[in-house]
Amino acid sequence: MDEKDIRILTAVADEGVRSPDKIEDITGIPKSTVHYRLEQLREEGVLKNDVYDMDLEKLGLSITLISEVWAEFEEGYHETVGEQLADIEGVNQVYFTMGDTDFVVISHVTDRKMVESLIADYEAIDEIRRTSSKFVVTTVKDETYPLNDFDYQTLVDALIDED
Repeated sequence: MDEKDIRILTAVADEGVRSPDKIEDITGIPKSTVHYRLEQLREEGVLKNDVYDMDLEKLGLSITLISEVWAEFEEGYHETVGEQLADIEGVNQVYFTMGDTDFVVISHVTDRKMVESLIADYEAIDEIRRTSSKFVVTTVKDETYPLNDFDYQTLVDALIDED
C-alpha cells in the first residue's frame, strides 16, 4: 500500500464515491490508475464489495440494539456460539470480546416485537447463559469508514512501510 492507495481509500471514505471518474476528480489520480488500484485493493481483500451506504432510519430500521451475551465456556465456544449468533435473522454484527462479556451483538430493527424475537433467538442457543440489551437513544457517531477517524498523514505514517 502506498500514498496513492491511501488517497483513493480516503476519497471513497470521505465522499462515499465508487466511481473511478469521481475519485479521479477528487484525488487528481488518473482514472486508469484509480481503476487499476481499486482492482488491486479488491484482490488483496482491502475492499470487500461495492455496496452503497443506506440510511437505516429512512429504510425503517430505526432501532439500534446493542446486546451483551454471556456464554458457557468450552473449547471453541467463541466460534460455535459466535456463528450461531451471526446466523440469527436481524443480527448485523457479532464481536467476541475480552473481559466480562463474551459477545457483543449489534442489530438494527423496526420495533420492539423484533427486539423480543431477537432476544428469544439468543436465549434459544443452549450455550448462552445470559443477555443484556440496550436501545440506542441517540447516535452520536456512526462512522461507516474508519479511515475518516484518522488524519491523512497519520494513515500514511502508520500504513506505509518505509523500509
